[in-house]
Amino acid sequence: MRQEVMQYIYSKNELKQFLREQPYWYRKLSREPTSLEEFEIASLHYFKKTIPHRVEKFSNSLHMASMMMNMLQTLNNT
Repeated sequence: MRQEVMQYIYSKNELKQFLREQPYWYRKLSREPTSLEEFEIASLHYFKKTIPHRVEKFSNSLHMASMMMNMLQTLNNT
């Protein structure tokens, strides 16, 4: 693999961890160093850090807080 690609990957812990957990990318990046952007996108999906994943996480947290508020209101009314 090219030295600059390795330096870039090892400068970011998540990319380094993704590369270790998905060894397929060693071969792919060795053959096609230009697919680095594709590698980063795959890493974001793997760690669920894309915008839709973040929105879903926020929505779930909001839903949980709403349920807790409803439970507290029900307990206070009885």
